[in-house]
Amino acid sequence: MSNGHIFVGEVIGTAILVLFGAGVCAAVTLRYSKARAAGWVVIAFGWGFGVLAGAYTAAPLSGGQLNPAVTIGIAVDTGKWDKVWVYLLGELVGAMLGAVLAYLVYLAQFQANVRKEGTTEGTADEPLPTLGIFSTIPEIRNPVANLITEIIATTALVLPVLAFGLTKGLGQSGTTVLIVSLLVVGIGLSLGGPTGYAINPARDLGPRIVHTFLPIPNKGGSDWGYAWIPVVGPLIGGALAGLVYNAAF
Repeated sequence: MSNGHIFVGEVIGTAILVLFGAGVCAAVTLRYSKARAAGWVVIAFGWGFGVLAGAYTAAPLSGGQLNPAVTIGIAVDTGKWDKVWVYLLGELVGAMLGAVLAYLVYLAQFQANVRKEGTTEGTADEPLPTLGIFSTIPEIRNPVANLITEIIATTALVLPVLAFGLTKGLGQSGTTVLIVSLLVVGIGLSLGGPTGYAINPARDLGPRIVHTFLPIPNKGGSDWGYAWIPVVGPLIGGALAGLVYNAAF
């Protein structure tokens, strides 16, 4: 695969992933969305379907990694680092693009992003939170615990992804991406409660950058003090998965 194909594939695939993921978070969060308060299961499946659509789309061009943790895990296992930077750049740019597209889809809802007068949720013109639509926020802010969660959850993603490559039937049938998508849903349901399961540095960092600059009314801060955890944790988890896979399989 050429650098150009890898970059374009990762941009397109990661943009689709984040469009679906940030889109489902917006659908569940924003006041005037028809899917408001649909719940965590809906969010988990929305992100899973984003992986499904993005990875299948990008696969012919780049292999559809869409995640720096996966990219690092593969590089640690194989020892091939020469194209890692192309993957990482494409994934970050794609994540930012996907966040912008999700914002445009819900533009009217973001502009009406205030609490409704007379409800139990607050007073008129009080802003509803928006950062959680784009990036992860821990339920309990404990840097050590949050980092451990992201490391374990990402290892639980990347190690099976690497192992799926040994299952010839999955590759021959073309269902590997489908299985990975279901894996992402499972991680969201089982391991996503503490931190919102970034498990992908680009998926968190790219939209956080976009959130910083988007003209969302009353959007609040982008929580840059926490931003290193959903980047460092998944990268460590991806590297650990690559080391374990290389040693055990």
